[in-house]
Amino acid sequence: MSEPSNSDDDLLTMTLEAFADTIIPGEKRWPGDRAIAGVSDGGGAVASGAIELLRTPATGITEGVDSLAAMLNAHAAAYAAERGLPLDDDVAEFVSLGYEHRAALVRQLTTPGHPEKEGWVSLALFCNMAYDSAAHLHTADAIAAGHPGLTAMRIGTPDDDGRWRFRAYSYRRALADVHPGTTASGSPA
Repeated sequence: MSEPSNSDDDLLTMTLEAFADTIIPGEKRWPGDRAIAGVSDGGGAVASGAIELLRTPATGITEGVDSLAAMLNAHAAAYAAERGLPLDDDVAEFVSLGYEHRAALVRQLTTPGHPEKEGWVSLALFCNMAYDSAAHLHTADAIAAGHPGLTAMRIGTPDDDGRWRFRAYSYRRALADVHPGTTASGSPA
């Protein structure tokens, strides 16, 4: 992946990447990557497609995502000013914060009672969703491509016919008998 330019769109995208990386950290994509703090090995929310998911119209939050990024930068500027932290002029304010300060600010924004909590929690949930379920991708395609979250969770692959079958019970025992009206494919009769 190449380094982004510093257009307004790129700065907002970098801000969203930094937020997603704060929720589920990953490793830097290149040595000078500023959005990804690099506090974890392997792919995190960004490598799992958080930005693609946040920009998917089906989420219902697409229109407000850039506004949230701008608000996050305003919160980061205030946070830095309160603590006397210097910010770099070449990146967005939130991106300029070190990981520990990013995490502390996100914790403040998602704390019960914060007036904007719902927006920040929604943003965090979609970042988790990109990692946990690859909601923006077909599951088989995500697994075949080595999706970081699904790989970390050891999600099994489908059988050759594209169907998932679980021959071993997760609780080491059947929890219920198969309904007599169930077809061989597992569908109701």
